[in-house]
Amino acid sequence: MPQQQINIQNKKARFEYHLLEEYVAGIQLKGTEIKSIRNGKASIMEAYGVFHAGEVYIRNMYISEYEKGSYNNHKPRADRKLLLNSNEIIKIEKFLKTKGNTLVPVKLFLSEKGWLKILIACATGKKTHDKRQDLKLKDAKREMDRALKKNR
Repeated sequence: MPQQQINIQNKKARFEYHLLEEYVAGIQLKGTEIKSIRNGKASIMEAYGVFHAGEVYIRNMYISEYEKGSYNNHKPRADRKLLLNSNEIIKIEKFLKTKGNTLVPVKLFLSEKGWLKILIACATGKKTHDKRQDLKLKDAKREMDRALKKNR
């Protein structure tokens, strides 16, 4: 059976936030949820992580209902538990206690064993001038690449 690739990313995460520390976590899912994700019908653009009752959850992650699912189909925007070890949970809890810090999902992917994993990052929001600086650097890099390509 060939390994299927899943490429669901939060492209705005690096633009909107300073990503400080990244973790790879598993997600506790139901059968119809993983089937929808394998079909590419998921989004992590509006999602964020929360700490509740000693566990870390991903909130507002959209997974569309499985079209061939029956009455036991899942809710599209339910909270989903992240599977992390206790040391990572403690670090994330301490980080989230500070005002202005957040937990942002960056990417959904399949591990080598076929398990669905999510790359989450501890992040702080960027100011407007930081975003402008990033755009200037991106434009400058694009211009340099064009000039090098033209000279070849």
